[in-house]
Amino acid sequence: MKLDDCVAVVADHMGAAKKGLAALVLEWDDGPNAGISSVDIVKSMEQASQGPAAVVKTDGDFKASYSAAHRRIEAVYEVPFLAHTAMEPMNCTVHVGKDKCEIWTGTQVITRAQKIAADVTGLPLDKVIVHNHLLGGGFGRRLEADGVGRAVQIARHVEGPVKIIWSREEDIRRDMFRPYFFDRIGAGIDEQGKPVAWHHRITGSSILKRWAPPLYKNGFDPETVDGAASTPYAVPNVLIEYVNHEPPHIPTAFWRGVGPTHNIFVVESFIDELAAAAGQDPVAYRLSLLDKNPRAKAVLQLAAEKAQWGKPLPKGMGRGVSLEFAFGTYMALVADVQVAADGQIRVHKVVSALDCGVVVNPDTVEAQVQSAVIFGISAVLFGEITIKNGRVEQSNFHDYRPIRMSESPAIEVHIIQSAEKPGGIGEPGTSGLAPAVTNAIHAATGKRIRRLPVDPAALNEA
Repeated sequence: MKLDDCVAVVADHMGAAKKGLAALVLEWDDGPNAGISSVDIVKSMEQASQGPAAVVKTDGDFKASYSAAHRRIEAVYEVPFLAHTAMEPMNCTVHVGKDKCEIWTGTQVITRAQKIAADVTGLPLDKVIVHNHLLGGGFGRRLEADGVGRAVQIARHVEGPVKIIWSREEDIRRDMFRPYFFDRIGAGIDEQGKPVAWHHRITGSSILKRWAPPLYKNGFDPETVDGAASTPYAVPNVLIEYVNHEPPHIPTAFWRGVGPTHNIFVVESFIDELAAAAGQDPVAYRLSLLDKNPRAKAVLQLAAEKAQWGKPLPKGMGRGVSLEFAFGTYMALVADVQVAADGQIRVHKVVSALDCGVVVNPDTVEAQVQSAVIFGISAVLFGEITIKNGRVEQSNFHDYRPIRMSESPAIEVHIIQSAEKPGGIGEPGTSGLAPAVTNAIHAATGKRIRRLPVDPAALNEA
């Protein structure tokens, strides 16, 4: 059957449907974005990053303090589009009748799925029934109901229930991606190397502008700047800005968090740069900025202690640290990383310490951190969706790969008992993992990583 923007093949089983789809000879109108590539997208973001910006936060007198600083340090950081690659690709079973629509799926947004189905069928909401199932991986992908809408569109043309299953290739190429971000960050430091002025300008998509428009106010939304608008560190003069820049016809969505998954990488990498400029140990430097934040100080000290910070490592290995306050949780991560002679990277151990407030089930907390660390390592080493001639280049695990079981590090999780209100635990491990790893790479090689994923060839350069 032919719909407005797709072709579907319906058969008795998935194998037959795939063969039928492969046998079709289709001619597509590539549309106005046929020539778009990743290079074009990044170039436009770089240009946008130098234009007008919304002010997210301003403390003190940034301009004067930055101009008067003993030394000024600036950097540009980039993170790529990322797919979700949940274990279970998108799928949905739908039965559309004359006066009722039933849906069987796993979704993070039942009411959105119901509303989309009602819109497609023209049925009232109370005639749309969603049977929700356990997720085979969500990571924010199933905060979108586009798969449900597509399944209902197809099911309207079929008598009886129809199950729509996205292949792995469709799941990657038609994903709704974590946004590409282009960040400019700078600090003015005093003679002791401490920051007296801090500037962070974020350029990229606003998911909430599409997903929940009322939350997009004054030129930004709280989700996109989370992890940047407020850091654990005491800096007297701060200017945080945001430039909303949407890539051409590339859908962006939540990805095990959004703002912190890129902002923590930028902030914690840059804090390491400041520590290096001051000639100070990265942990000691951070601790010197945390006198007014005892919870952050406690998790950093615990992680450093459990990771044996300062203990010598073999040649070719480095130890890196990150600290964050995101999703209501304080977390510090320490990663031990090996960089081989050819630039290949192996994460041997990750130690985490966290204060997420009152803990109901410690086993769940530990499992979430372990999962988030694995997810984060896959992204920092391999995760990148690229565009060429208007199409996604990656298609399966051979060119968008996760780390293998044999590559997984030892992971320690240390929980601080707390009476504070509960915070989130599903995302912080992923957010803090990238800078811990890249800071470890710098410790091992002296090379600073400002763009993800890590390029082994760059580490192998003389």
